Parts: sequence; C-alpha cells; structure tokens
Amino acid sequence: MNNSPITEDDLHAYVDQALSTARRDQVAQYLEQHPDEAERIASYRKQRDQLRSALAPISEEPVPPELNLARMLDSARRPRFPVWRSAAAAVVLLAVGLTGGWSLQTLSQPATGGIIALADEATYSYQVYAGDKGRPVEIKASDQDSLVKWVSNRLGHNVSVPDLTGSGYRFMGGRVVATAHGPAGMFMYDDDNGTRLVMLTRAMAADKNSPMLSQSAGLVQRISWSKAGIGYSLVGPLSTEVLNPLANEMRRQIETNA
Repeated sequence: MNNSPITEDDLHAYVDQALSTARRDQVAQYLEQHPDEAERIASYRKQRDQLRSALAPISEEPVPPELNLARMLDSARRPRFPVWRSAAAAVVLLAVGLTGGWSLQTLSQPATGGIIALADEATYSYQVYAGDKGRPVEIKASDQDSLVKWVSNRLGHNVSVPDLTGSGYRFMGGRVVATAHGPAGMFMYDDDNGTRLVMLTRAMAADKNSPMLSQSAGLVQRISWSKAGIGYSLVGPLSTEVLNPLANEMRRQIETNA
C-alpha cells in the first residue's frame, strides 16, 4: 500500500482518472479532509469536461489528408514547407490531446494562496537567496531576536526559529520577503558542506490545515504543510528521505512553541 504524501501529480492523475484503485481511494480520502483542495480539484474536472465537450466535434472528424503522417514527413523533406501546415497540425494535435486528458490543465489553473503556491514561493526564495555569497540574509543569526520581532510584526502573528543544530544545520538568519499572497518570513540554514536550506512561512488564504506535501522542483525538494492558518515550506537540494526528517523536526518544534 502506498502511504506516501499526496502530491500535486497525484491530484492531476486523479482528475485524469489515471490512478490505481488504492491510490485513488487515498486521494479521495485526502480531498474529503481538505475541502479547499476538493473545491480546486472539482473546478479542474469542470474545466476538463467543458474542454472535452467543446472539442468533441473536432476529435470525431477524420484527419485531413494534408495531415497524414506519411505525407507530412514527405513534405518536411521539401524546401519551403508552408508555415500554415505546421500551424494546422499543431491545432489538431492540441485538440486531440485535450480531449484525451488533462495534461495541460496547469495553463488555466488559477493562482491560489494554497499549499502549492506556498511551496512555489519558498522555491523562488531559495533560488534567489541560497546562492548569494554576499548577503543571503538581511538579519544574521547573531541578532535572532530582532529578526523574530520583525517577521512576527510583518506577518501579524508570533513566529519561532526552529533549531536544526542537532541535525547538522546552523541557523544563518533570515528576512521578510514579498509573495503574491502577502509578506512571508524566510529563514536560512547551512551545514559544514555549505549546503543551504530555506524555510518560508506565511499566513494561508487556503489549505489552512494541510498535512505534509513532498514535491520535487528541478534540483531541489520541498516539503510543505500548514496548521491553524499558518503555512511552512522547507526547500533544499536534498533527497526526500533526508529532507523529510528535518521538516518533521521543524514542525515538532513549531507546534511545541505555539
């Protein structure tokens, strides 16, 4: 049985009806417990059905002779290939793809203040600041009290800085960063090898009580969660197996200090 966290890929596959029976039941249970996510997924399904309905006449039409694969390959070998044929082929292939699935749903996905948006914002902060050798943080760890006061005032609630020294990561400091969903506090950590981690926290407009969600984003992993309307996302160039215990320790300390 797959007991791994529900990911965005799982949610997309749920919309596409591409999950195994066991995983589909797990996602359905997750959505029952998270009405904000359930509402978002319902909107995706509605958009999918609308697109399928609108494009059904196109998908049922025979492929024009001009778009026969053999003929297109033959034409591609000729000089001065007409541009309009490429455009027509792209339109038909797009229509077929849309009627057969929901792989392009993210193009029309509305921005939300939910857990996925938080993870993206934490990733952006990591990309901007983690590689900065000159001034990665605005206020250093040596002035942690000032940093905590600044972030707490901007976010409108008390924040605490998790201590990861027992896991080999030192607190470097942090700053307030802007996001599309209001101010956020960014805290940075590093180890003896120079590996840096970023944790982002802000108030949540949606997904106010979300279990841990693990995702990959390029060369980094991010683990995000929320409780009582406050979200947290930890990002770093580590495997999920390494990052997950760090996120669990952060969550434990945050809940203890709440």
